[in-house]
Parts: sequence; C-alpha cells; structure tokens
Amino acid sequence: MIASVRGKVAAVSLSTAVVEVGGIGIELLCTPNTLATLRAGEEAYLPTSLVVREDSLTLFGFTDTDERTLFELLQTASGVGPKLAQAMLAVLSPDGIRMAIAGEDAKTLTKVPGIGQKGAQRVILELKDRIGAPTGSASAPAPTAASAPWRDQVAEALIGLGYNARDADKAVTAIEPEAGDQANISVLLRAALRTLSKA
Repeated sequence: MIASVRGKVAAVSLSTAVVEVGGIGIELLCTPNTLATLRAGEEAYLPTSLVVREDSLTLFGFTDTDERTLFELLQTASGVGPKLAQAMLAVLSPDGIRMAIAGEDAKTLTKVPGIGQKGAQRVILELKDRIGAPTGSASAPAPTAASAPWRDQVAEALIGLGYNARDADKAVTAIEPEAGDQANISVLLRAALRTLSKA
C-alpha cells in the first residue's frame, strides 16, 4: 500500500502529476484543486490512495490526509467508485461533502456530474452516520499564476468531470470577469461548476 509520496514534481497535466521518488516517476491522478498547488521542479508531499483493479493499478493523490480519508470513505457507498469519489472532491470541499451528507442535502450532491437524485439519496443514507462533522480545517489552495492558459485548464477539467465541450466553453466565458491577473484554477473551476449547476 502506497500511503504517500514525497519528491520533486516532474510534470503537471490537466488531470495528473508525476512525482519523482528515488529516481522513479510516479503518476498520480489528482483533482484540479490539488494540481493547482503543484509546480514542476518543486518538492511536493501528497497523501495517496492506491486503487487496484484486475487490469490496472491507479494511484490517486491528495492535498492532505483529510481528502484521502474522505475519498476512501465515499467509495464504501454503493455505486461510488474512485472516479466518482474524486469528482465529488473536485466539485465540493471535504467539509462541503460532510455538510451536504449530514444535512441530507441531496441537491448539493447532484451538482457532481454522475450523481443523480437517487444516487445522492443513497450516499446520504449509507454515509450519514459515518461521515463525521465538518472539521473546519480546509485551507484554500495556493493561487496559480496563469493568464490565458487558465481557460483551457478549467475547460479540460470540466470535460474530465463529464460536461460536454460546448457547456464547458460557456461556463469558462461566464466566469472570465472573475479571473483577473492571477487566475486561481481551483477557485475558477468551482465558479464554473456553480454556473453550470444553475443552467
């Protein structure tokens, strides 16, 4: 079981990061929020969760152990696999997920692509007694310095979460006034998701 990795960030893409550990480049699947905190060439520490399938080994990376714990707990609900659990963490903060489940707020959970009303109610039913109270410790990701490329990053992240290219482009255009000079990808992604959930 690989519980964490520490090393120099070799590369960051729209959905993955490669961290060099002992001369080996380890690829991690991460949410846009986690990727926004990483810089190529800089040292990074990421708690991880290894998902083993018959035909694959996939390592998911997280900003902190709280995210990893929630990622693993979410998968104990029927119908929630690693990709859906990761999508939930991309759309909502760990405390946002806890509050939605504890407060039986199915509407908030349905903002996640791939979760419908019935799925949200099932997650609430199965996890309400185990999710725990909000910790209040969620810290905002570090801002990322990006100019025009933020549009592509946010659009690609939305497509990766299940939205079509046209809707992703509309959402990116709608949040453009919020970008400013220092585009924080994770903040902009959440704003775009809010825009899409109202549509």
